[in-house]
Amino acid sequence: MTTPWTTLVGAGTLAGALDRDDLVILDCRFSLAAPEAGPAAYAASHLPGALYAHLDRDLSDHRKRGGGRHPWPDAADFNARLGDWGITQARQVVAYDDGDGAHAARLWFLLRALGHEHAAVLDGGWARWTALGLPTQIGVRDVTRVARDGRFDESRLLNASQVQAHLARGGMLVDARARGRFLGEAEPIDRVAGHVPGAVNRPYADNLVEGRFKPRDRLAREFGELLGTHDAADVVAMCGSGVTACHHLLAMEHAGLPGAKLFTGSWSGWIEDPARPVVTGES
Repeated sequence: MTTPWTTLVGAGTLAGALDRDDLVILDCRFSLAAPEAGPAAYAASHLPGALYAHLDRDLSDHRKRGGGRHPWPDAADFNARLGDWGITQARQVVAYDDGDGAHAARLWFLLRALGHEHAAVLDGGWARWTALGLPTQIGVRDVTRVARDGRFDESRLLNASQVQAHLARGGMLVDARARGRFLGEAEPIDRVAGHVPGAVNRPYADNLVEGRFKPRDRLAREFGELLGTHDAADVVAMCGSGVTACHHLLAMEHAGLPGAKLFTGSWSGWIEDPARPVVTGES
């Protein structure tokens, strides 16, 4: 039996498995500045057999209000989209993007929260794949639509009120945004700068070296130092809108620290209520 990929998969390993009948590859390339750049890049060239997953249309639900800039979708809608892609529970899913893995990690955590264990992110993404001269193609393959259901593990998905209660109990909140945004020194996206009182900062880029995830033992050591006496299951990750925080959830699970949770609305959801406290600087 083939060992499932559950966190990361290397480009060479994936290239050697492209003929697997159970494999579904999803292209998650996306740009906040140009939301249609990802679909255009996919149309121009993509991994063999890959389908396209759009951050706004497939991995978020913008019909919702009060859930930040990338609201978490309902399970029924996400199950329907997985069904459109022919993804049964038995399928091995691999996601990739052309950035630092954050958009692919969003898809990975959507699947993980739904109980789909056989899901991984291509380490190094499109850049690594093309640098190695591995095959690409154009065109969209035929897909047999399937019916599926399932519920998200709501215990791993927190809203702002639940985050406040989590912090009041002494839980840990890790903000994955860049240091300048966390401190409130710069805010290029949201209308309010700063961070949630009680949060600690680890930029998600710290999980990478030369565009790939750090070795698992190094990640385990770094997260161990960050967590201190906290268990991984007592950690909630956040970012600007619940996307790049998934990079931490992936890195932690790869490091043998599973069970951390996501503040789905993250900073953009927190500041939707002006009554919620905001701090800047090192406080």
